[in-house]
Amino acid sequence: MKFVSFRSATTTRIGVLDGDAVIDLNALRPDIPADLTKALASGADLVAAGEAALASDARRIAASGLKLAPVVPRPGKIVCLGLNYFDHAKEGGREKPDYPWFFLRGATSLIAADEPGIRPRVSEKLDYEAELAVVIGKSGRHVPVDRALELVFGYACFNDISVRDYQKRTPQWTIGKNFDGTGAFGPHLVTADELPPGAAGLRIQCRLNGEVMQDANTASMIWGVAETIAILTECLTLEPGDVIVMGTPAGVGFARNPPVWMRDGDRVEVEIDGIGLLATTIRDEQEPAR
Repeated sequence: MKFVSFRSATTTRIGVLDGDAVIDLNALRPDIPADLTKALASGADLVAAGEAALASDARRIAASGLKLAPVVPRPGKIVCLGLNYFDHAKEGGREKPDYPWFFLRGATSLIAADEPGIRPRVSEKLDYEAELAVVIGKSGRHVPVDRALELVFGYACFNDISVRDYQKRTPQWTIGKNFDGTGAFGPHLVTADELPPGAAGLRIQCRLNGEVMQDANTASMIWGVAETIAILTECLTLEPGDVIVMGTPAGVGFARNPPVWMRDGDRVEVEIDGIGLLATTIRDEQEPAR
């Protein structure tokens, strides 16, 4: 099953994808919070509600006519992994890490599918990173590997767009990963039951203006989804609506010779088999209105 978050007036709502159309789940079930994080935290059975919506004669809205929001509009935590594919670590001049390189993104960096990715005025070194996003559906702390996938509600595409010169100003990476308009997330979420355990064995690609730049498989992640959840919950409680972004494979722009940086008008696509295609057009940051 596929869910979307879409904008309606000043709020976001949850939709169920039915082919090229969307059913407004909150119109059918006003008892379910319209924010995905709150809906998951409420304990509502979203899959059962979605199945009932698909079986109903409820009004369908053309997906093309909706303004999407990031799949999870305001995650409590966005935990990202660096160097989680060996080939990407190698192209950056590093060996396989002994422990995941975690960093955090803020919700203010997120954009929806088809919203512009922003190249900031202060940098020309804007880079793409195709990644798998994991959406947490249940709380957990000290979760063993063999129970870890029970926490996962679903998966989505993510483009961890990076401002490389700012990223490299500090060993913490955080500042280069949190510019406004750089965390593309969507277009929809696919529930975990629709995919292999841990979303393993899925082809993941990044294309820039139609040219394949990254082409790998999620089976090549150093730390898979279950192991990552187990490691994280040694330290912190994962909560409904939290997001884990699982790292990128080789082929990023900074490692190419010469480097490839994204420019105004570029179209970048992240596609993961069984999950979907996330498209973003890059736009230069505009001077603020005076």
